[in-house]
Amino acid sequence: MNTILGIAIGIVLFTIGLGVILYRSTGNMNRRKFRNILRASVVSYVFLIALFLFVLTPGIVNAAQEGNSGSGLGFIAAGMSTGLATIGAGYAVGAVGSSALGAVSEDPRILGKTLIFVGLAEGIAIYGLITSIMILGAL
Repeated sequence: MNTILGIAIGIVLFTIGLGVILYRSTGNMNRRKFRNILRASVVSYVFLIALFLFVLTPGIVNAAQEGNSGSGLGFIAAGMSTGLATIGAGYAVGAVGSSALGAVSEDPRILGKTLIFVGLAEGIAIYGLITSIMILGAL
């Protein structure tokens, strides 16, 4: 666990250092170099999240299985349903909201129609929350 924490702190400090370097040398940086650095940073964060999941999740599930055989996986399922639905809703609201803002700036009369689409996109998070409540109720 301390090794994973050390890796996480190292990646965060590396990213902060690169940000400071990029901020100071904005005129010298070309777009391809910036994309490569950004890609390396994103890949390192994805690796770190996967490492956390693969190292910590089995311990949580095994600890929960000592008292009740299926409750550990049920809690993970409830958390994942809410989390993934929220990520999906955020992506949908970002895409629909920016398009709606552009459409309303051209024709202010369609504001009500665009709010309906943004509300439908926000409903995705509610579906995930309802699913997680149903999973927790079945435990």
